[in-house]
Amino acid sequence: MEKNKKKDKKKEEDNSSWLAIGMCLGISVGTAIGTATNNIGLWMPIGLGLGLGFGAALSNNNNNKNHKK
Repeated sequence: MEKNKKKDKKKEEDNSSWLAIGMCLGISVGTAIGTATNNIGLWMPIGLGLGLGFGAALSNNNNNKNHKK
């Protein structure tokens, strides 16, 4: 029983890490585009939103692969 709790916690940590990675990459890309276009106030939130979307998609994809096993 203890082993199942550890596996569930590990899966939860894996899913949340994809969201964090997506946020970091999105903010980075948004800041870079915003700096290049001289409109950082517009591109930073757009990058964050896209990063969250990609992170959620990767998290969901990873979660589906774990359920197939």
